[in-house]
Amino acid sequence: MGQGSRPDRVADQIRAEVSSMISRDLQDPGIGFVTITRVQVSPDLQHARVFYTSLGDSAARKNTTRALEHASSFMRREIGQRLRLRRSPELEFIFDESIGHQDRIEQLLQELKAEPAAGTDTNDDDSD
Repeated sequence: MGQGSRPDRVADQIRAEVSSMISRDLQDPGIGFVTITRVQVSPDLQHARVFYTSLGDSAARKNTTRALEHASSFMRREIGQRLRLRRSPELEFIFDESIGHQDRIEQLLQELKAEPAAGTDTNDDDSD
């Protein structure tokens, strides 16, 4: 296949459709500002893990998780109709921790970068 495997293509389509549904079709106030980061689909196309991030504290995150789980049956039905799949995959929403990890790594790298610069300034004063 020239354009990649079917599960990868279906995952990309599911990501686009879920993002569209969250922004346009869902009216649940429990869903805050949500970004779908990626989707992993099983080889048999029966299960889809939808990774997302959201703004807010842990309470807002719990509300968003609850609202997404509540809306999953609606989204599953809509995905089946929009993508014309024989069987629409079961959606599992998972909070994407990788964004937080990336931010922490970036913060640590910035701190390491700043330390040698501060250390060389004090060494230069001692050598005079």
